[in-house]
Formats: sequence, C-alpha cells, structure tokens
Amino acid sequence: MIEVHLYGKLRRFSDNQDPRRESIVHLQVEEGDTIEDVINRIRIPMNEIGSNIFLNGEYSKLTRHVREGDRLGLFPDDMQVLYRWYFVKKGNEKL
Repeated sequence: MIEVHLYGKLRRFSDNQDPRRESIVHLQVEEGDTIEDVINRIRIPMNEIGSNIFLNGEYSKLTRHVREGDRLGLFPDDMQVLYRWYFVKKGNEKL
C-alpha cells in the first residue's frame, strides 16, 4: 500500500474534501510501478500535475519507481516550488 497525499485542487480526487484535514488516497502498488502509474490509477489528468512531486520527501520525476510503504505528495500545476533549484530531482536510479 502507498499513501498519496493530494494538495490544492487535486484534493477532489480523494474522499476527503474538508480543507482542515489531509486528503490521502491509499493505493495498492505493483512491482515496477512508477509515480506516473500511480497518478494514472487515481485518474488524475497529467496536465493538472505540477512539477512538485515528492516521494518520501524527495523531489522526484514521474519515472521514479514506488514501493510498498512509500509516501507520495502531489501538488497541482498552480502550486509550484519557488526555489526548485535547491532540490535534486530523483528518478533515474536503477531498481
């Protein structure tokens, strides 16, 4: 199971619409799944996903693989990191 935390306008893809609480989707992952696979499984349109994607607190690419127990944070295209050059974008590592 992976925990997907949704922020901003992406919150509508979870069961919780209350802005005072977290919007979390719990999802089963399969071996070889990437962040992009998870987004597609939740049915979030890719054009609504911003460049701010964090897997276990690390700035990540869509191609990064996810594993059981991971925590994924997704921010929409209208919520961007202002100082992204301070983050190393992870995602080209081998399995």
